[in-house]
Amino acid sequence: MASTRTPERIEPSYPKDRTTLGGPRLGPAGWARWAWRQLTSMRTAIYLLLLLAAAAFPGSIFPQRSVDPVQVRTFFENNPDLGPWLDRVLLFDVFSSPWFASIYLLLMISLVGCIIPRMRQHWRSIRAQPPPAPQRLTRLPARADGTVATDGREALAAAREALKAKGYRLRDAEDGDLWVTGEKGYLKETGNLLFHLALLGVIVAFAAGNLFGWRGEIIIQEGQSWTATAGTFDTLNFSPLADEGDIPTFTVELNKLDVAFESQADGAQFGQPRRFDGLATVEVPGQEPEQQEFAVNHPISVAGDSIFLLGNGYAPIVTIRDPDGEVLYSDAVTFLPQDNNYASEGAIKVTARDPGLGLVGGFLPTLRIDPELGMTSSFPGLVDPVLALTAFEGNLFPDGRPQSVFNIDTDQMTQLTDEEGNPVAMLIRPGEYFELPDGTTVEFDGIIRWAGLLARHDPGRMPALGFAIATTVGLALMLGIKRRRIYVRIEPTTPTTGSVQAVVRVAGQPKGSDPGLQTIVDDVLLRITRITGDRTTTPETHHRDKDTV
Repeated sequence: MASTRTPERIEPSYPKDRTTLGGPRLGPAGWARWAWRQLTSMRTAIYLLLLLAAAAFPGSIFPQRSVDPVQVRTFFENNPDLGPWLDRVLLFDVFSSPWFASIYLLLMISLVGCIIPRMRQHWRSIRAQPPPAPQRLTRLPARADGTVATDGREALAAAREALKAKGYRLRDAEDGDLWVTGEKGYLKETGNLLFHLALLGVIVAFAAGNLFGWRGEIIIQEGQSWTATAGTFDTLNFSPLADEGDIPTFTVELNKLDVAFESQADGAQFGQPRRFDGLATVEVPGQEPEQQEFAVNHPISVAGDSIFLLGNGYAPIVTIRDPDGEVLYSDAVTFLPQDNNYASEGAIKVTARDPGLGLVGGFLPTLRIDPELGMTSSFPGLVDPVLALTAFEGNLFPDGRPQSVFNIDTDQMTQLTDEEGNPVAMLIRPGEYFELPDGTTVEFDGIIRWAGLLARHDPGRMPALGFAIATTVGLALMLGIKRRRIYVRIEPTTPTTGSVQAVVRVAGQPKGSDPGLQTIVDDVLLRITRITGDRTTTPETHHRDKDTV
């Protein structure tokens, strides 16, 4: 008769640091352990890395104050309603914002929490012996059997020699059994740890650069010298922990700047830049002046910092004389390019006369008259250079307000006109001059080039490079090395003929996927048979069925 006894109900047991619906409540310590485990999991680290990339995305869309404050001001002027709202969430200061820094710090903590336990585990794994060989090698994914004409001890010695020759760390039986275990591939986990440590180092190096670095921009004309001080930069930005005292003293003289453009008339490459080469003399107090060549990707090195070539353009040399021939102004004027053909804009301010004289307009390296666009440049090289200017007179600096050197505030100025009442418009080429209605002459003497340079101090630059190389090495080790174990068991047999023989069973166990494991097992068996004198029967190779338990 069947039993009608009701089975006992088994109550679920809950770990002290885990909670489920209906389970026990966690205390503060349990919640802290749970939060720490979630934060230091590899999955969380990957999510934080993706979140950091997403958080950096607005920094590539909106202008940043630390890079170009002028563009930020222009954005506010063009978007008076949207700009203040974006500024409230610090989208113009993304990389120094608290929300970006919090993601940054959480990622660092997560990586540290992931790496340290794995380092301890890897250290114990390296010091520990390989595991003993299983009794039933048929359960392993790759195996091969063969028979050698020698006794078990000699076959075991051959197995040890074969594994040792391939770089395996060995473990022998301690109870007299005839088996040996070989293990290799520890560098795979070492590479994995090196990759994550180097990734953490890259993050720290970039953080150091953003905390202790500074960057400044300057425009230097050919033949001009410039000394680095806080007041001589056109734009200067400090990191939170840097100040003016971190700027070293040095002088840079731009000796020459050579620029070449594609001049072939056919093809889409017409007018494209082909070469930007320069020569500069760098002088550091207490050292001999040194000439250095520089290019776009080859900066000037000075005092442990780098000076990069950011841009270039033309500086027409203009001389202005009064009706009596006295020189009122004579200098090279920097004009800023507005397109790929170097059509440039600029301004000339003459304060040596009363009222002040202002000339504003453009410089065109290769003049072309377009029916719709008017005067423009058709090529960035100096084929037919002209200055196209108009003149104003009056107060150049109304209310003493500072203004850009590249334009003129004409609110309190009057545009000069000719005898017919038309605005003065001059178009002069090198070697020519134009006479204003009052007898003042504007002479176009020649053209030189200017270079836009970026001086940058980044203490994390070289460490970041070293860590990036280490990341590559770690990734190569992690992907190129396989962690595997090879087990060899010897089974002595005595056939009816009376000769001594032994069955050699070799099996392999991978960590992860290892498509070449069977080839390794076959090679180990072949080495053993060769070491024993090649007195063997034909080895048998066995592949484990994936559905076999």
